[in-house]
Amino acid sequence: MARLDEAADLISVRTESNAQIVLGHVLSFLAKFGSIVVLLLAWEALASSGVFTPFLLPKFSVVIERIFSDMATGVWFINIGETLWRAILGFAAAAVIGVPLGILMARQATIRWFFDPIVSIGFPAPKVAFLPVFILWFDLFDTAKVFMVGFTAIFPIVAAAWAGTFTVDKNFIWSARSLGASNREVLSEVILPAAMPQILTGLQIALPISMIVALVTEFLMGGQGLGGAMIEAQRFGDSPGVFAGIVSIAIAGIIMIKTLEYVRRRLLSWHAENDVATA
Repeated sequence: MARLDEAADLISVRTESNAQIVLGHVLSFLAKFGSIVVLLLAWEALASSGVFTPFLLPKFSVVIERIFSDMATGVWFINIGETLWRAILGFAAAAVIGVPLGILMARQATIRWFFDPIVSIGFPAPKVAFLPVFILWFDLFDTAKVFMVGFTAIFPIVAAAWAGTFTVDKNFIWSARSLGASNREVLSEVILPAAMPQILTGLQIALPISMIVALVTEFLMGGQGLGGAMIEAQRFGDSPGVFAGIVSIAIAGIIMIKTLEYVRRRLLSWHAENDVATA
């Protein structure tokens, strides 16, 4: 009998422990995404109140049903895949070119003399004005859209890489050289680690810009993708389709941003900012 009581107590303790774990996960989720949950509940309540017609503001539940319907037919995966492919490819090209260029601008006076005026003028300029030029050069296909994304994203990446490299403490560089480090070793062991937080910040700024520009090119040029699907839905008065595009864009944006945040934490595991983030 005593053994049965002990087993019952053990099961009770394990049940309470599991319940506490689940409750902890729920509270953690609400702490991170509580504002989004409140916003979606408010959307559903406002749409159900009759203040707006279903055409102006469809229910969130209706929009979710539309997304699942598009998933079932495969259209949703095609559209979000097309948009992400253009945004990520243009962003990757901008990163591959922009990071080395920014570092060279900070390290080489001649390169800085040539590119600094171009970056200074191009950074604040509305790059979407060049879209007709890219259409003339590359026609109404993916190449023009990807080039537009890369052209827009490269400026914040160059600026961040330049600023991060230029502000590296010169004492670190002098100390490395005094110990016999070569130029390559100074770059890889001193400059890049010190500039990496700023470079990653530039990449985190450029990534959502890439997504925005990819959508804008789809709005203006059409074709497959979330932007093209939203414009087509708008033309036919398909309100749930338009709002489904907005929700899908938010989902894609969260995936991209959280992925880059994870990469940042991994690359900067040694940095003090991770101690602050986990505190």
